[in-house]
This record gives sequence, structure tokens and C-alpha cells, in this order.
Amino acid sequence: MPWRETSVMDERLQFVMAYQAGEVGMTELCRAAGISRKTGYKWLERFLADGKAGLQDQSRAPHVQARRTAAAIERELLAVKRRHAGYGPKKIRALLSQQYPDVDWPAVSTISGLLAAHGLVKPQTRRRRTPAYPHPLLPMEQPNAVWTADFKGQFATGDGQLCYPLTIADGYSRYLITCRGMPEISRIRVFRSFKQAFREYGLPDAIRTDNGPPFSNRGLGISKLTAWWWKLGIRHERIETGHPEQNGRHERMHRTLKAATAKPPAANLASQQRRFDTWRREYNGQRPHEALGQRPPSAMFGASRRPLPERLPEVTYPDGYVVRQVRQNGSIKWRSRLVFVCSSLVGDPVGLTQIDDQRWRVYFLQEPIGIFDEHLGKVLPM
Repeated sequence: MPWRETSVMDERLQFVMAYQAGEVGMTELCRAAGISRKTGYKWLERFLADGKAGLQDQSRAPHVQARRTAAAIERELLAVKRRHAGYGPKKIRALLSQQYPDVDWPAVSTISGLLAAHGLVKPQTRRRRTPAYPHPLLPMEQPNAVWTADFKGQFATGDGQLCYPLTIADGYSRYLITCRGMPEISRIRVFRSFKQAFREYGLPDAIRTDNGPPFSNRGLGISKLTAWWWKLGIRHERIETGHPEQNGRHERMHRTLKAATAKPPAANLASQQRRFDTWRREYNGQRPHEALGQRPPSAMFGASRRPLPERLPEVTYPDGYVVRQVRQNGSIKWRSRLVFVCSSLVGDPVGLTQIDDQRWRVYFLQEPIGIFDEHLGKVLPM
């Protein structure tokens, strides 16, 4: 029998977890479970699409059985949906149950199928999320161990122009390296600001940011900035989504920045930048900081001993790696077909090492960035 009768969901979940752990190949797992490879990949694809819920048995019965739903009830359900376009099946059923408590209204799933059959439900697109950062965050025990960076929430200047302040700080000393007001969030502007900071203060060991653009992106989570930092030997740390406390020192500085510089509104962006510059000098050189023993950040900060190189080093891989060049569409050529990897790595080579008969671990420089599954024909996040 393909699956044991007891704890079928647990069996399927253990199967998927064992495959994702990368220790056993699909062929061996399917043989141990007594199922075909086709069935194994079916459960894997359902899990990747819908999580644990995708491992449940799916009924083949139609969602709507017209013979069991009276025509009058159908008309009333559809009428409510047309009057209240934003109502979903749960809300429609609750409303009608309150108005007509003696009627045996259909189940929510039946109402959902009825609305879909009449074209009254917009299909939901699954949001592609940035994968979680797979490593522990580094401690901030000395200057330039970790720099932190973020955009302070935008605000308007007196002429109506929005200002997006980019801030870069040293995590250990709280020294504010950059505070640059921008008219928009632009990767090119951010790139220039970091390049100026590197030239003036050298390179940190790591830079910690959130998961938003331009620091990260969907798919494998690698942005153009990430790739550039890796080439410079800088680790890019990303905090967990919904956990700003992991960059708490930076968030606290932002509150002080806003209170000191945002009100009353400056006349324009240039005037606002002068405010930022004045406040940054005071914050770094004069303002006592309690966590630093009432010393200012400048007393604890010094430039890095790693200067910005004139040219980026060449991307190479050890012997034994299969190397493929990332093409203009973000794909690599693999056995006469194109496999999408990442648009941020266009023009750079990636390295692959084999895990089993179907899977390869994909690297950019020394960083593992994904798992290429030949059967699925795509690269999955780590």
C-alpha cells in the first residue's frame, strides 16, 4: 500500500521534509515509501505551492452541485454578491443567515464555487516572497563588523516633493555614515551612496538591511546590490520579515532623526539635506549616547582597514564545480534548455555542485543561493 493508513498527512510531510533536507534522493525516498516518482513529485509540487495544506487529499467532486442548491437560494446568493462586490462567501453566508435564519444556506465552499462559476470571484495570485535569510546574524562587537542600512519613511517638503532618507550606520558605534535625502528609492542612487561611503570609510564585514527593494528582491532574494557586496567580500544580512527589532539600533536612530529634522517641513529637498547634514554632525560628534557610556559615536568609530578596490575581483569557482554563465534573461543553459536563476546575476557565472541524481546546489561565489531540481526544471530558494 503506497501510504500507511495511520497519519497519512505526517507520512507525506516527512517525505517532503526528507527530500528538502537534501540527504536522500527522490528515487530512494519513493522506493522507501512504496510510491512512484510521479506521485512523489506530485506531493512535492503541491507542498511548494500551498504548504502543508497542499498535502491533503483533494476531492474530485464538483464544488457546486446545482441539483442540491435551490434556484431561489442561488439567485439570492448571487444578488448579495452583486450588491456587495467586496463580500466573500463567508460574509455572504453570515449576512443571509442573519436575515433568513430558517433557511438552510449552503456551505461556504459551495457558495465559493457558485460565485466562481458565475465569474464573480477574482482569482488570487500567490505573492512571491523573499526567502528567509539562512544564517545567524553577526554580533556587533567592533567598528565595521556590521553596517546597518534602511530608508526612513518618506515625508513631504514644503514644495510638495517627497523625501526618502537613506541612512547607513555602523552597528557597533552607532556612527551615522550616510544620511541622504532622495526624491525616490532608486538602486542607482543607493549604489552611488554606498560607493561614496566605501571610498570614505572602507568596507565593512557585513551590511544588514530589511527585505525590501532595492536591498533585496523576490525569488532567490538576491539584488544587484547583494551581488556587488558579495563581490567586494561583504556579507549581506537580511532581518526577518516583520521583525524590525533585529535592526533595533537603526530603528531607534530613525526616531531621533525624524523628531529632529522633519518638522516644520523644509522648503525643498536641498534645504532638507542641509538639515540632515547639520544634524548628522551633531549626532556623530557631540550628542552623548547612553549605550556608549555617554560618549558620542565618533569616539568609538574608525575607518575600516579594507579599502574599496579599484576593480572588482573576477568571479571564479573551485575545480569540480559545473560553471554556467547567466544570460540576459537571467537564465542558464542546461542540457539544451534554459533554466531561470536570477536576473540580478546577468553576465556573471554561477557554480553548481551535484547533490543527488536530480538536484544541484547553486552557488554565486561562495554563497549557496538555491537548489536546482532537474525534474521540476527550476531553481528553488535555499
